[in-house]
Amino acid sequence: MKRILIDYKKLDHSVAAVLIDSYPDGYGDDDIITIRKPNGEVIEAVEVKTEDTIYLVKISKSLSNFIANFEETIERELDKNLEKEAVLDSDENTFNDSDFEADPDLDPENESLY
Repeated sequence: MKRILIDYKKLDHSVAAVLIDSYPDGYGDDDIITIRKPNGEVIEAVEVKTEDTIYLVKISKSLSNFIANFEETIERELDKNLEKEAVLDSDENTFNDSDFEADPDLDPENESLY
């Protein structure tokens, strides 16, 4: 199994969803894994397991905010995407050649434009 140390901002949506499911009420002291890098730097992370990978998600000040606001953020993104699709799919924004009249001043066969 792979082990990956990653910042939560770089998680794809499916792994972020597993993170949220794993810590629906936030994480506590017992959930924190402390890692000491060779240069002495200490990193704190929480563990998120998928079928083939164990992610160690770095704890930052904004991670708890991310967990708390995840569902609202995803709903806003989904709403925006649905609105964009609706605009693109609407007939009002689809034009056919029959919707336009030919302008004789722009006719390429007409040598004199004015």
